[in-house]
Amino acid sequence: MRAVGIILAGGNNSRMRELSDKRAIAAEPIAGSYRAIDFALSNMSNSRVQRVAVLTQYNSRSLNEHMSSSKWWDFGRKQGGLFVFPAMLTANNSWWYRGSADSMFQNISFLKESHEPYVVIASGDGVYKLDYNKVLEFHIAKRADITVVCTECTRDEVNRFGVVRMNEDSRIVEFEEKPMVPKSNLISAGIYVIRRRLLIELLEKCAAEDRWDFVKDILIRYKDLKKICGYKMDTYWSNISTVESYYRTNMDFLDPEVRSYFFRQEPNIYTRVNDNPPAKYNPGCQIRNSLISAGCILNGTVENSVLSRNVFVGNNCVIKNSIVLSGVYIGENTHIENCIVESRDTIRANSYYCGEDGIKIVIEQNERYVL
Repeated sequence: MRAVGIILAGGNNSRMRELSDKRAIAAEPIAGSYRAIDFALSNMSNSRVQRVAVLTQYNSRSLNEHMSSSKWWDFGRKQGGLFVFPAMLTANNSWWYRGSADSMFQNISFLKESHEPYVVIASGDGVYKLDYNKVLEFHIAKRADITVVCTECTRDEVNRFGVVRMNEDSRIVEFEEKPMVPKSNLISAGIYVIRRRLLIELLEKCAAEDRWDFVKDILIRYKDLKKICGYKMDTYWSNISTVESYYRTNMDFLDPEVRSYFFRQEPNIYTRVNDNPPAKYNPGCQIRNSLISAGCILNGTVENSVLSRNVFVGNNCVIKNSIVLSGVYIGENTHIENCIVESRDTIRANSYYCGEDGIKIVIEQNERYVL
């Protein structure tokens, strides 16, 4: 593909509550064995984007460790490859990343040293499958300056995103960032295609004017000066930047059609592989409509839940409609319902947790701690 890739994975927000205290949003576990950033990385690899930069900042240790070997996404190559650029202070720069545009500007040498004519920019917290080649073909056919991948969203979540309106030629004529009263349910998916030289020019102009946000200071500001088109995708897409959307996205993978789409249909989604034994189902355990990852040991009842790696479920436990992250030990006679259990927790025997007015995040204060 005639493009380099940039994955924006440095952001954070309070809507993830305690879930982002340990790790970046892009490192949040999805479907038990995957991380959110695996989807953007796999899409880059499957689209034959051979040179990809990942920009990290907030709580990036777990994310950087996950990407410590690029071979899992087929980026272990002599030419091109996977580049991780964490925010850092230098003699010429005393700022962390102040926004999405600033994060790219601080690493503008990556763009200037590349030779590909186009850039694919993607967010690290989206769960989807997309061939970026089709977006690039659309971009060239429309002779667009910038192409924004768009998708339809439910009305109750529209105000979390940038809302767009297009004319009959697919040109974006309105772009509102997180409006209080959205005029449509067509939103930006956080995926963009732009010519590399134009991106460099716009980033340098923004930096000279102390503007740091790619959406507000480039897309919205240049909407009438540049030809910005919308490419509409009609397949599964989800953003996990809130606790509710993170919970719902994981629950979506209990649907056989969603699992088949992501994990049994080409192209594949890749992740870092850990050496764990298969899950062990002891006599008397009951598992219904759940995703169980490698290394789990099950003794109780698990229903409509997603269990990450190395989870131990004790005798007479009941886990319903919940997400249990990796390395959790659940003592016997414990009931967990409508919850997200943070990683490496030890849930004491005879405990009861139930999210009655929403999703409850369970965090036990103990010495077992891992990312």
